[in-house]
Amino acid sequence: MYNYKNDFPLLANSTVAYLDNAATAQRPQCVIDAEDNFYRTCNANPMRGLYPLSIAATDAYEDAREAVRAFLNAKSTSEIIFTRNTTEGLNLIAYSYGLTQVHAGDEVLVSIMEHHSNLLPWQMVCRQTGATLRFIECRPDGSVDLDEIAAQITDKTKIVAMTQVSNVLGRENPIRAVADLAHAKGAVMVVDGAQSTPHKAVDVQALGADFLAFSGHKIFGPMGIGALYGRKELLKKMPPFLSGGEMIESVTREGAVFAELPHKFEAGTVNAAGAVGLHAAINYLQKIGYEEMERRETALVARALAGMKEMPYVHVLGSELAEEHTGIVAFAVDGVHPHDISEILAADDIAVRAGHHCAQPLLKHLGYNSTVRASFAFYNTEEEVDRLLASVSTLRERMGYGK
Repeated sequence: MYNYKNDFPLLANSTVAYLDNAATAQRPQCVIDAEDNFYRTCNANPMRGLYPLSIAATDAYEDAREAVRAFLNAKSTSEIIFTRNTTEGLNLIAYSYGLTQVHAGDEVLVSIMEHHSNLLPWQMVCRQTGATLRFIECRPDGSVDLDEIAAQITDKTKIVAMTQVSNVLGRENPIRAVADLAHAKGAVMVVDGAQSTPHKAVDVQALGADFLAFSGHKIFGPMGIGALYGRKELLKKMPPFLSGGEMIESVTREGAVFAELPHKFEAGTVNAAGAVGLHAAINYLQKIGYEEMERRETALVARALAGMKEMPYVHVLGSELAEEHTGIVAFAVDGVHPHDISEILAADDIAVRAGHHCAQPLLKHLGYNSTVRASFAFYNTEEEVDRLLASVSTLRERMGYGK
């Protein structure tokens, strides 16, 4: 069996069991090489020069945009905007669409499972416009009731914002069904794709998404690059999020004519090297294939769940089914604070996340203040799961509770 760790310099040269992939994934050598090659061979400002270096940089940048378009199955490259990350993409929607299209008396509907990045911007929109923010609740296993959602979406609803995959529970939401309900009432569907794109194929047309944002660093690409998909007819009527260089057609003393899509939303010097690295990451993902990745990750989650089930003092959040965790296992241990758990596991050379995972309303809804999250990628191994289980099994004893 091929050892995928060999593709990742940090993992190939380390003994760490890296189980914090939901926060950020590792980078394969091909991504590192792609960024390095850009700076070595065609480093120039894209779209600002007619000399060969700038043309090469522009071509590489726009090739990356086409790769993202195909990755998401968007209709056009004009619907793909490069951003720094998912957070910036969601804020762009909130400021450029939300503040101009939502008004007093309107409603914005978000799920309780949202990462703060898909909650705080909508709180801001409602605060500034006088609209009302409402929540879609979830059951303890993370599932939602479509009948309840249908009742919540009314003629007042202008935006429905929902993560495709919870970063705490790993549960996949029924985005297409919710989008159909939203569209029936004239609302737009905003999707957080940060946790879905690393694990499963995402088709924005099949999902019925009006907007979808994701981050490069979670799909094995560079930090500081992400992308936002938006339906062209919506993007056209939105004002720019940032103003300055490159996002204009012309400027006078009195005003400006903005550039066409997607450049209207890409002010200033762009992260061309990051886009090239993202392109390489997409190619790498497609070479492996999501079917292989999901198979490996589900097997790892199943092994972790089975082991933790044997420990009565360990409580796993979410579904009992491994296939409904999308590589994520969040858990708590009786009598041991998650931060202590994280430090003990770190001493055993195991990297996990402890805290509220930027989803405090969800944890409060489930009855927790914080948890530990082990998140798996296809390059993790059964041996690493066993190391995690061995360490967790000794936590209470090491904290002085006895065997």
